[in-house]
Amino acid sequence: MHAPLLTPEVLLRAYAQGLFPMADRRDDPTLYWVSPEQRGIIPLDEFHVPRRLARTVRGGSFQVTADRAFRDVMEACAAPAPDRPQTWINDEILHLYTALHAGGHAHSIECWQDGELAGGLYGVRLGAAFFGESMFSRARDASKVALVHLVTRLRQGGFVLLDTQFLTPHLARLGAREIPRAAYLVLLQQAISRPAIWPGS
Repeated sequence: MHAPLLTPEVLLRAYAQGLFPMADRRDDPTLYWVSPEQRGIIPLDEFHVPRRLARTVRGGSFQVTADRAFRDVMEACAAPAPDRPQTWINDEILHLYTALHAGGHAHSIECWQDGELAGGLYGVRLGAAFFGESMFSRARDASKVALVHLVTRLRQGGFVLLDTQFLTPHLARLGAREIPRAAYLVLLQQAISRPAIWPGS
C-alpha cells in the first residue's frame, strides 16, 4: 500500500495504528506503509545486556549523548554499508523525521569516539511507546551501547513499549522477541494512552 503525501501529523496518526513508512531503496521516492504480521518488541523488563557489552558500557569507550546530532544519525543510518548496500531511508523519510524531531516527537542517541560519531540510533515516541527506527555502527558495539542507553532512558521516563518493528538475531540476543500483530496493537493502545517523559526534555 503506497503512502499518500505525508506530514508529521499524518505520520504520528499512522504510528498510533501500528503503521510505519518505508522505501524500497535510498533513491526511491515512493513510500509504502508497513504493518508486520509478527512485530518485534523489546520488553523493557527483559532487556538483556551480555557481560562483554556491560563491560564496554562501564568502560567508557564512548561518550554518549541524546539529541545532539539527530540528522547526522539519520544520514549515517541511510548510508550504504558493506553488509547493507541498500537502505530504506530516502529523502522524504529524512525530511519527515527531522520535522518530527523538531517537534519533540523523535529522538536520537549518539555514541562518540575521539570526537567522531561512531554509532547511534533514532526513533519516534508517542505516549509511553518508543518506536526504534534504525541504528548504525562505525565502531564495534557502538549501536549496542546506544541501545543500552536508550533502554535506560525509557525506563527512567516511564515508557512501557519499545517497538523494534522487526526481529533480528542481533536484537534477539538482547531480549527482543516477536508477537502477533493483534497482540502488538493491544500493547500499543495501552502504551500511547499513558504519559511518559523523555529524560532531559
